[in-house]
Amino acid sequence: MVSPLDAKLGRDLWRMKGQALAIAVVVGLGVLMLVMMDGLVNSLTETRDAYYARYRLAQVFAPLKRAPDRVLDDLRAIPGVAAVEGRVTGGALIDLPGLAVPARAEAISLPPHGPPRLNAVHLARGRLLDPTRADEILLLNGFAKAHGLEPGDRIAATMNGARRDFRIAGLVEAPEFLFSAPPGELMPDDSRFAVIWMNHSALAAAYDMDGAFNEALLSLTRGAETQAVLAAADRILEPYGGLGAYGLKDQISNRFITEEIAGLVVTSHVVPPVFLAVAAFLLNIVVSRMIRAEREQIGLLKAFGYTSFEVGLHYFKFIMAIAVGGAMLGCLFGVIGGRSLATVYQIYYKFPFLVFRVDPAAFVTGVAASVLAAAAGGILVLRGVFTLTPAVAMRAAAPADYSRAAAMGGILRTLLDQPSRMVLRRIAREPLRTLLAVIGIAAGMAISVAMVNVTAAFDITVERNFTLVDRSDVTLAFIEPLPDRVIHDLRRIAGVIEVEPFRSVPAVLRNGPQSYRGGISGLVAEPRLNRAVGADLAPLPIREDGVLLGSALAELLGVAPGDRLEIEVREGRRPVIEVTVAGVAETLIGSPAYMRIEALNRALKEPGRVSGAWLRIDAAQSGEIFRKLRGMPAVAGVTVATEARAALEKVMDSGAGAVRYLMTAIAAVITFGIVYNSARIAFAERARDLASLRAIGFTRAEAAFVLLGELAVIILLALPIGAVLGYFMGEAVSAGFSTDLYRVPALFVPEGYGAAAAAVLLAGMVSGWLVKRDVDRLDLVATLKARE
Repeated sequence: MVSPLDAKLGRDLWRMKGQALAIAVVVGLGVLMLVMMDGLVNSLTETRDAYYARYRLAQVFAPLKRAPDRVLDDLRAIPGVAAVEGRVTGGALIDLPGLAVPARAEAISLPPHGPPRLNAVHLARGRLLDPTRADEILLLNGFAKAHGLEPGDRIAATMNGARRDFRIAGLVEAPEFLFSAPPGELMPDDSRFAVIWMNHSALAAAYDMDGAFNEALLSLTRGAETQAVLAAADRILEPYGGLGAYGLKDQISNRFITEEIAGLVVTSHVVPPVFLAVAAFLLNIVVSRMIRAEREQIGLLKAFGYTSFEVGLHYFKFIMAIAVGGAMLGCLFGVIGGRSLATVYQIYYKFPFLVFRVDPAAFVTGVAASVLAAAAGGILVLRGVFTLTPAVAMRAAAPADYSRAAAMGGILRTLLDQPSRMVLRRIAREPLRTLLAVIGIAAGMAISVAMVNVTAAFDITVERNFTLVDRSDVTLAFIEPLPDRVIHDLRRIAGVIEVEPFRSVPAVLRNGPQSYRGGISGLVAEPRLNRAVGADLAPLPIREDGVLLGSALAELLGVAPGDRLEIEVREGRRPVIEVTVAGVAETLIGSPAYMRIEALNRALKEPGRVSGAWLRIDAAQSGEIFRKLRGMPAVAGVTVATEARAALEKVMDSGAGAVRYLMTAIAAVITFGIVYNSARIAFAERARDLASLRAIGFTRAEAAFVLLGELAVIILLALPIGAVLGYFMGEAVSAGFSTDLYRVPALFVPEGYGAAAAAVLLAGMVSGWLVKRDVDRLDLVATLKARE
């Protein structure tokens, strides 16, 4: 049987269903963010780990020039090594109809019989290789989809200077190519980079590797020391042109997804708590004001014999119904949102399956935060009301004393009409309530400012990278470093306006215990086509006497200008050099390190060598230019700036981009919810006052003005506060989205502040219109009638 208080609870919830639902939605959105981000992080982490384990991804990669197969036995003898696989890899170019320049490809050998011990592939379509067919290949599924290729189709590829025709046996995916970027680039592009798997004997013959390998894969036993294995592998492979073994954490595909997950972890620690805190703050304000409005009902219940505990429990149930209901909605839609975003990542990173899991702690945290915030707000207010006797509580609270404002009233009377004076007196009468309302709306605006600014920062990052940093039209990479006279040959090509050489070498940069596996880019003294820029976005000269680090790399290594840095080059003679940090450049994409090209070549004892060049060309002659570049046997790849920009924009709009768009939408809903709830609570508190004004002759418009004028003043006061809060919140959110591979700057974007302010004003107008309808529909008799 339902008790009278529980029946009242049901009636109260129904009577306030619109307002209760609005509060529950705001609470639910805060919980949704927490659950969704937790589910996304856990899903990506567990799917990645399961994929790696199922397809036996190696834990150590050891590239080299050439070594006989017998050296694999020496690698197997290293303590801590569980399995070893030798394979042949090489660069290739694929020419397809519709491509202005050939797509770059990496060719990888597969053992002739059975799956490889390490780095197996997942067959998506077609079949595996026939060991008797030297012309069959497996093709990376992403590249095939981008160009409409199917099993059975034939393609041509240039390998080691020779053109070969192949038949596609199957389309595959592989854990080492979740992120597929052309060599030397940081952005994935399925249309411009392919991976080809071939029978070992066929690929070894193509690259003169019969009885040899040029990359070793190692898996480790549980508890093995990775650094010790890396050092031992380097010692064994050094006589064979070892390029430096590296662990899974430095493998480019794993590194990219790991950085993405790390960025999501930071975001999940920064953004959802902000959303949840704003929701909890709003719930606290709303519950406090609702309970104050129920003062007379509380007195009446106590007069009928209900104890303070019973009445308190009744209102606590009311609070919990809203808080727990909103939290449950947040948990449900958080799971749905997390699964949907995980599916987006699954497509983006080409996982063949998805493991979705939300940590139960996320549910507990979200519900507990909502319940505690609601309980705190309710208990603090109930404690004050319960000290009143039933007779006192049943009487309306004593009106405010305005006698001390007589002088001000005289001044205002000459400046403002009566409704306007009533608005200002209401605000001055309860400054704490007004302050809390201002802070609540400002917090909602701050979330909108932060998310709009971050969205704009993604776009600005792309724009700055391709207008201030990389101003070239074409990037040319050579198969191996060439004499710098090739630059003169490029300048003679009709339509080539400007050529700027560069030297790029893989390297490990160390500062004490801090290290980073990346590369050094050798640039001319004052580069024009690909530049380093400072914090003020002005170009920086490349000094002869040191290295210029990107800000992300300098932060990672813990160095500043003037510090010494050790650089272990992983190419050629592999020298170890010690240089001074000459400066720090503003990082937009990647974690670059720059040296003067002449100084880098001197350190390598290879004067006059270049790894590639940036070109500025006449677009009208691009077809002929690309035709000539395709005919140069030393060219390993050609990257067109417009294609690279499109790939970067795709990265920015996928993965973290999808999260930021969703967060922006949620921020907009929360902002509207805060403004609407403020208007609804104000109406609930002042319904009797508004009815009284109507009874003494105020028009509907004048009565509505008294209520909505107060809301307008609060919103106008909240706008500057929200702008300031939004700036600091934007810094925190930008830091959460930034990774070592790209940085999202915390920017002051006037359009972002304008858009957020417009959203708050629009929410105020819509909320005002909805509340004005209720003001116009007031039943004066029922509202003014004292409750019996």
